[in-house]
Formats: sequence, C-alpha cells, structure tokens
Amino acid sequence: MSAQRQILSHGFGPFYTPESRILILGSFPSVKSREQSFFYGHPRNRFWPVLAAIFLEETPQTTDEKKDFLNRNKIALYDVIESCSIVGSSDSSIRDVVPADLQPILEGSRVENRIFTNGGKASALYQRYLLPTLGIPAAAMPSTSPANAAWSLEKLVETWRKALAPYLSNTEG
Repeated sequence: MSAQRQILSHGFGPFYTPESRILILGSFPSVKSREQSFFYGHPRNRFWPVLAAIFLEETPQTTDEKKDFLNRNKIALYDVIESCSIVGSSDSSIRDVVPADLQPILEGSRVENRIFTNGGKASALYQRYLLPTLGIPAAAMPSTSPANAAWSLEKLVETWRKALAPYLSNTEG
C-alpha cells in the first residue's frame, strides 16, 4: 500500500532559547520526527552525529539529551514550513506550503543573521518563502538525510564544521 498525501501542520514548533546564536532550518519534519515530536528523529539521519562530532561530544539519543545539547551549544532548530501537504517524509512531494514564522525566534534569541538550511529543499523553500520577507540570507548546507548518500559522514562533518565554526564559540559573550 502506498502512502497517501496528507495535509499536516508542523506539530511541535521551534526549539530556541534567548541564548541561541544560530538557527538551523530543515524543510518539514519527517514521519519519525513527527512521531517523536522533535527534530531529526529518524535513526539514520546524520544530523545529531554531525553536530556531536563538531562539538566533540557524544551523540545525543533522547529528546531531553538533544535539547540539552542544543542549549549547551546555543543552537536553535526549526523548519522552513509550518504546514503543507506531503506524502510520508518525501521532500519532493511537498505542496501547499505555509511558511513558518521565524520572527519569534529572531526576536527571542541572539540568532540575528546566522541562519543555515539543512539540504537543498530547505534552502530552495527558504529562498522562495522566507528570504523575501526576512531579508536575511541563509547558508545552504548539505543535507544530513540518509537520502543524501553521496555525502559521507566525514565529509558532512568537515563541511558543516567549516560553516558553523565562526559562530559557535562557547566563550562568545
């Protein structure tokens, strides 16, 4: 039986604190992420291993560990899309997009202009729906999705580290 197209809302909202310094945006939560009510829930997604390698930490496993990791490292997470129609977790099936409102994150944190998109679809959606209203460019990062098989974990870590390093000093005031 094939998956049906569903109209879905994000479901669990953004994660940020007043101390968050960078914002990483995906496209829309996967089925596994929606089940867990938190970001990058699919066990084969390399998002958490990539960030853990950058910060020389153990890969967080539980939602609480992931939130603690984000807090420690001053990272905010959300997605470009607040709601859409989608088949399963397929970014290529996304239609009927309602973009996310990033103003609460930008006003309630120290993100300023440090925005990164995780993958080509998130980048394209950001360019189309959010850049015109926010006027803040986002750096397009290679996807950590298991569907991005062309990128090894090592190559992802190296690329993400180079892009994030200038913004992630834990001693920054």
